[in-house]
Amino acid sequence: QVQLVESGGGLVQAGDSLRLSCAASGPTARNYPMGWFRQAPGKEREFVAAISWAGGGNYYSDSVKGRFTISRDNAKNTVSLQMNNLKPEDTAVYYCGAGRTPYETSWTFSRHLSHTWGQGTQVTVSS
Repeated sequence: QVQLVESGGGLVQAGDSLRLSCAASGPTARNYPMGWFRQAPGKEREFVAAISWAGGGNYYSDSVKGRFTISRDNAKNTVSLQMNNLKPEDTAVYYCGAGRTPYETSWTFSRHLSHTWGQGTQVTVSS
């Protein structure tokens, strides 16, 4: 089973940028979609961004569209999330997820939580 390790979280001010990274190890994840979800205290885990196995078909939640950019490097088995113009409402634990269905589209990936997850990384945005 694929193992995922996130990094890059931290405490920033509103308007700042952060870049999250997720390294995948074990069986290759390159034939599966990957993405990011987040979970704020007292709330359910919600979709943020996804990218297809081939590296295209990026899909974003409305709340981050235009501010966040997802990318992946299949040669390095990594996926990244560039977050610009951060807002206090972006505060959450961010989880990297790898799909379990080969060639699943990023849209379908965004619609459920049956993924392999990393341990999460905290992002805190102060106003």
